[in-house]
Amino acid sequence: MIDVNLAPVCGLYCGGREFFGETCAGCGRLDGKPFWTAQLSAGVCPLHDCCRNRKRLEHCGLCPDFPCKTFLALRDPNMSDEVFNKSLADRKAALQRREEIGAEAWLNEKAAQ
Repeated sequence: MIDVNLAPVCGLYCGGREFFGETCAGCGRLDGKPFWTAQLSAGVCPLHDCCRNRKRLEHCGLCPDFPCKTFLALRDPNMSDEVFNKSLADRKAALQRREEIGAEAWLNEKAAQ
């Protein structure tokens, strides 16, 4: 059975993340509060908060403002510009694909990779 909690709003696939498991259970399960959000004043991922909590959307790609300033600005400070820009492009493509085929099919594709 596919776990939709492995498909966060941002376009990443939690099941393929290095921190998934002991360090993080996935954004869906944690209501947008993975370990790194402890460093934020709000304590929640701003993308998750906007998309799920305020706009009640499945993912950012369904928002008419996508990609918004928040999506484009949220960045791991350890990433180089090159790595960050690739991450943005990959996440945009993932969200477009997810919109085309649906979350379950997208998760099946990701799990098979």
